[in-house]
Order: sequence, then structure tokens, then C-alpha cells
Amino acid sequence: MLPKPAISILRAVTRRQFQSGFAAGLVPPAPAARNLNVLYGQSTLPPSIRSRLIPGVNGLTMHLLEAGYEPAGRPAVLLLHGFPELAYSWRKVMPALAAAGFHVIAPDQRGYGRTTGWDGRYDGDVASFRFLNLVRDLVALLAALGLKSVAAVIGHDFGSPVAAWSALIRPDLFRSAVLMSAPFAGPPSPSAPAAFTGPSIHAQLAALPRPRKHYQWYFSTREANANMLKCPQGVPAFLRAYYHMKSADWKRNQPHPLRSWTAPELAQLPTYYVMDRAKGMAETVAAEMPSAAQIAACRWLTDEELRVYSSEFQRTGFQGGLQWYRCGTGNQNADLDLFAGRALDVPATFIAGKGDWGVYQRPGNFERMQSTACTHFRGAHLIDGAGHWVQQEQPERVAALLVAALR
Repeated sequence: MLPKPAISILRAVTRRQFQSGFAAGLVPPAPAARNLNVLYGQSTLPPSIRSRLIPGVNGLTMHLLEAGYEPAGRPAVLLLHGFPELAYSWRKVMPALAAAGFHVIAPDQRGYGRTTGWDGRYDGDVASFRFLNLVRDLVALLAALGLKSVAAVIGHDFGSPVAAWSALIRPDLFRSAVLMSAPFAGPPSPSAPAAFTGPSIHAQLAALPRPRKHYQWYFSTREANANMLKCPQGVPAFLRAYYHMKSADWKRNQPHPLRSWTAPELAQLPTYYVMDRAKGMAETVAAEMPSAAQIAACRWLTDEELRVYSSEFQRTGFQGGLQWYRCGTGNQNADLDLFAGRALDVPATFIAGKGDWGVYQRPGNFERMQSTACTHFRGAHLIDGAGHWVQQEQPERVAALLVAALR
């Protein structure tokens, strides 16, 4: 276990933080009129945020949301979303970062939203979604924007390892990193012994008294996209249940460290991570659909905000995001072995919800991040009252931590 001072449990934004210059931008009021400068979220994004389409980005035309772009010359920060999210997932912290003096850039990453040029076929170009090419996307984006570096690359969920790899490989471009919800354990070592010997973890999970399967390998199957996109409850209800079940609103999220990568230990994870063997993800989360009263009380994700996600994923499908999982489970990221022995040498901070099982789903990664993977680790902050969607569930607290890290 880590010594207690290594982890900060943030329960409130301090008076000093609220009195500082960025406080007014923490939670933007609902815009009085539609924001016609954005491609989605026109009724929910404040007028200080705009969309841009940037062509010629490693084969993509990349859509991004921007705030704080005037005046020119501000230090930039790059915000990377996860699955199933969009650049839109940063909407509640972008005004705060802009108010603190930063040029805030949040792209729809390869496979998502209004970014185009990626291959969303199951039998298509999966290798283009491997980590090194995702880093190449960001390097090309900075070049297209005329930026020589960014003050920080900030990633949530699957965006967290992309942020970590970007800063590890190109510390000259990505001057610091904030990793959210997914700890970074450092580069793999091709000479290290296998973490698990004997029967495969999948066979062991299937042999449990309650047969199970791991969600990342399920997300890699051909049927996963259709299971979610064409589910009986419809995409809006599927996403509502999925977001609810991984948030602090689902009271059974009481995470704790796991001792090992073994079936009995992994079986302690909720079914959105270690699923019942006979169920798809749509069926898994349908059983936990929040009530009408719970939905009405959900201030961090209103129906109008949910509609942005559901309309975008109904339009694009989920396969673009699922390709990322396939690169991991299909060993498409083996070229990361080239960086064995390297560490993340820029200043690095970790932020997650206290109710987020993602902190512990890979046993030992949270500890390795703080001890060996990051040489300038600045602290791990677990925020009370948040689950996996920390920057949406507790935007004021996340914004305060981000500004502190950037300063």
C-alpha cells in the first residue's frame, strides 16, 4: 500500500481557489442562446467555446473544441477524452482553464465524433488506432495549429495512456501531463516474465461459479458495436445506464485495490468491467437503468447533454472507439516495447473519482505510476463524490486541481 500522504482525497474547493482569478469560469451558466460556432452541443456549450475542423492531421480532418483562443500567444493545454466520450466531455472545465489564461484545445480523437478520415470497419485498418499512431495524431495536430509545445496534455480514461505516451515520447512538445482515471504503469518490458501463468485468465473467468468475461476482450469482438448501437432500449437509454453505472450515483461503486491479475480477484470488479459471460454490455447496464427521479436529479449529465453523446454515437457507431481496445487485446501495441526502461520524465499528476474502479482495475498500476513510471510525480488526487466521469461529475474540483498543476 502507498503511504497516506501520497494520495489526496479532495472534498471541497478551498476559499482561496474560489477567490482566485479562474473561479468565475468553473461552471459556466447555461447559454442564453444557441451557440452556432460549434458543431454539436449548440444549446449547452457557452459562447466562449468554438468548433474548428483542422485538415491534414495524419490523414484526418480533426474536429476540436477551443476556448481561450483570444488573445493569441497563450500557453496551450490539450484535453483528450476516453470511451464512450467526445471532446464535449471537457465542456465543464474548459471555461475555467481559459479564465486561468490558457488556450484550451479538446479534439474528437481518431474514431470519434466530427473527426473524419478514420476507418470504422471491423475488418478495416485497425493498426491505425495503435498508441504510436494516436501520438502521431497529436504531434500532427500541434504542427497544424502552429504550436511548438503545450503546457500540458491532459487525458481521461483511454485518453490517459495517450497523454502519458505522448509526454514520454515527446517531452519537448508535451511539457507536463495530467492523467485521469487510468493510471500509467510505464512501458512494457519484453524480457519481463508473464504476469499470469497457467490457464488463461479468460478460461479462469469462464470457469468461475458465476462465469465471467473481461470487458476489454468483449469490446474487441465483432458483435460489440451492434450490441450497443442496436440495443432494444436504444442508444440514449444505453448510454444513460452506462454513464450512471460507472458514476458515483451508483452506490455499489466502492473500489479498493486488487491483489493480483487472477480470476477470483478480478471477479470483485463490477459487471461493467468483468461481465457475466452470457451478456453483452447493453444487457449488463440495462439492469441498472436509473429511475426517472434519479435522472431528474442528475445535474452532471442532463438529458440535453446526454442527447449530444447519443446523437453522435448513433451517427458514427461505437466501432471507432472499440478499435482502440482491439489494438490492446490483439497485441497491435507491441512496438511500445521499444521504450522499455524509459519513464515519464515530465511533471505528472493523477486525478480520479474516489468511486472510480478504473483506478484499480489493473492490479499494481496505481502504485507503479507513483513509484517508478513517473520520475516527477506531483500527486494523486481522489475526488469525493465522483466516479469514473470525474471532470463531468465534479468539474469545480477538477478545474481547481488542473489550474494548480499547470501553475
